[in-house]
Amino acid sequence: MFAYIVRRLLLLIPVLFGMSVITFAIIHFIPGNPARVILGEGATPSAVAELEENLGLNKPYIVQYGNYITNILQGDLGTSLKSKKAISEEIFPHLIATIELTFFAMIFATFVGVNAGIISAWKQNSWFDILAMVIALFGISMPVFWLALTEQWIFAQKLDWFPAFGREPSGNPIEPITHFYVLDSLLHGDFNRAMTVLKHLFLPAIALGTIPMAIIARMTRSSMLEVMSSDYIRTVRAKGAGQLLIIYKHCLKNATIPVLTVIGLQSGVLLGGAILTETIFSWPGIGRYVFEAINYRDYPVIQSGILVIAFFFVIINLLVDILYTYIDPRIKY
Repeated sequence: MFAYIVRRLLLLIPVLFGMSVITFAIIHFIPGNPARVILGEGATPSAVAELEENLGLNKPYIVQYGNYITNILQGDLGTSLKSKKAISEEIFPHLIATIELTFFAMIFATFVGVNAGIISAWKQNSWFDILAMVIALFGISMPVFWLALTEQWIFAQKLDWFPAFGREPSGNPIEPITHFYVLDSLLHGDFNRAMTVLKHLFLPAIALGTIPMAIIARMTRSSMLEVMSSDYIRTVRAKGAGQLLIIYKHCLKNATIPVLTVIGLQSGVLLGGAILTETIFSWPGIGRYVFEAINYRDYPVIQSGILVIAFFFVIINLLVDILYTYIDPRIKY
């Protein structure tokens, strides 16, 4: 197992290197001059040229990329052109905010999706199966921004059940410890604060988790139906095992691998693709942080943000691969 993990970790090096090359190339094709954006349209050409020299933007691309990679290998993500702060410090709270949102979104998506898929397969062609698959199709097809705005209108404005914006009450900010606000509230012993933070999480987590929920439900149903028609399941039925025992002990474990693959992929996608949800709910996550950097032509922030997202994406896939070996020991061979 250790050798397997080491091999997979070594494979991450060319993946991240390739990602850094592609990201660097694409970013420098973005129209606009960061120096011009920083100084404004009224800046003189000499002032723009001086700032470009100070920021190293007038150097050849290969030199800029070499400096960037050298800094990355030393643990330095660079300095934001906009805030003049170290990106490694600035990006951390935004990353944690997105991880917290993604975590709760995937809990919702996995719990509802897996159980809906199991029941649909168990009650194949029943009214529940048809209804669940129609809802899943609707969930996949529904734009995230439409669902998010609808949630705000119904549950925040009309019913006033949940807050519509932010991670916490604006007038009473929490003192961060880990920057996971639910955990920080519990560490402070403030359970009312934890409930308030969870209320802020509810609407964006549902909006973000709806599409993964639908995909997981469809995959679970398909995988369960395939396993339930297997010879060994018919043998278990012939021995007189109960239906619940067959479904949750024998079928579910053997149907888990494709479902686990989808869960891992969707978790990685949500980490980098939550920008619409974060923008609508004013969630200070990494997607919104990188989006604002794009508008400002803040190259170091864009490069570092994408690289961090890519790193977590491949780490999640690595964890999924490791879980495969525990679920199905044949994979390690």
